[in-house]
Parts: sequence; C-alpha cells; structure tokens
Amino acid sequence: MIKNTRTQRTADRLRHMIVEEQVFHYGEKLPNENELSSRLGISRTTLREAIRILTSEGLLTVKRGKGTFVSAQINQYASGKLELNDLSDMKITLRDLYEARLIFEPEAAALACRRATEEEIQEILRLGQVCQEQLRLNPTGKKRMESENMFHSAIIRASHNDFLSRFMPLLTETIEKTFSFNFNYEVIAEDAYKDHILIMDFLQKRDAEGVRSAVTIHLHHAIWNEQLPERAENITGVP
Repeated sequence: MIKNTRTQRTADRLRHMIVEEQVFHYGEKLPNENELSSRLGISRTTLREAIRILTSEGLLTVKRGKGTFVSAQINQYASGKLELNDLSDMKITLRDLYEARLIFEPEAAALACRRATEEEIQEILRLGQVCQEQLRLNPTGKKRMESENMFHSAIIRASHNDFLSRFMPLLTETIEKTFSFNFNYEVIAEDAYKDHILIMDFLQKRDAEGVRSAVTIHLHHAIWNEQLPERAENITGVP
C-alpha cells in the first residue's frame, strides 16, 4: 500500500513518542482514535494508516475488540538497552547489528528505487538534507541521531515490503549504540556526509544498483570507523 507523506510523518511522530520520549510505554494501550487523532491534529484516516505502518514494523499490536497496544516484545530492540559487560561486548553486539543491516538494508534501498512514489522520493531527499544539516551543525547531537534514523527508515518504508519494515527497530538500536561510543566522530561524520550524498543521488536517479552499492559502502564505513572486531570465521569447514 502506498503511504502518503502526511501518514509517514504521523508514523514517525508516533514512533518518536514511543521510542524516544516514552510517552507511551511497552505493553500500554494507546488512546482511542478520536482522542489520539485530536491530540496529533490529524484525521482518523491518517492515524489508521500510520498505525498500520507501525504495526507492520512490529512496534504496535492491534487487538480486535480491545484496541492498539505498544508491543512489549520489541522492548529489547527499540530501547537499545541490552545489558553488556564491557566495551568489548558492546562492540561485538554492534558489529552483529551492522552485519544484519548489511543483509537487508542495501536490498531495501534498491527496492525503494523501483517502488517508491515520486512523493516518497522527495520526502527521503528532504529527510536526507535535514540529516546533512545536523551533521554540519552538531554531528554528536541527539537531533543528528534522530535525523539519521528518520532518513534510513524512510528508505526502508519506501521499499513497500512489510517484512523488511519489521527490521526498523534494529536500525534504531544500531544508530543509538553507535552514538554511545565517544569515538572517531569527526571521521564518521565526514564519511556519513559523503555517503548520504551518493545515496540520495542514486535514489533521485532511480538507480537501484547504484544505491545498493552506496548503502553497502555506507555501512562498511561505519564498521571500519568504529573499529568493530571481526568475528572468527570457520575456514576449515569443520563444525
């Protein structure tokens, strides 16, 4: 289903209220349609579509006859608060997250090139420019982190694959954990700025192969710049 920009912005706002502001807690029921749509200043139709997006991501659960609830089971992903023993454990976990993103995110970007409406492409480009501005103003700030998440999430949504959309909490956790390291920020910001230019350029040109490569390079830059440890590979073929 094609989602319009107003719906996407509403979904982003609700996601931020749940994950960042914690206005609604995990397992909690959302206010009814009339109350919540009035609170957000939107129509009930727009709210329903936004809820559908967040349900496909796994952030919300609709229980027939009972209402819409924040999904308790994704707390470990959206909160980014896994209990880890030390910095080494954190880096191993972050490496795993980036490897998972490398599996699905380049392909999601390629699908977005083929399936996104022109309106969705323009919204992605707008969010990309916001992210670029935050990279220049304050690359370590919370607004930069939020803008990075919104930019990449918009690309995944534009793939119009509901299963891929379920990986967005993983995207959020990766970005949050990256920002938890006070390490190599100048290099990370410089590479991210250049990578975003390539990603946006290929998206605008509808070059699926180009954007797939650009997203792959972007994620590899993050792995290299964070100096995340390599996993031991079994090269002998023996279990």
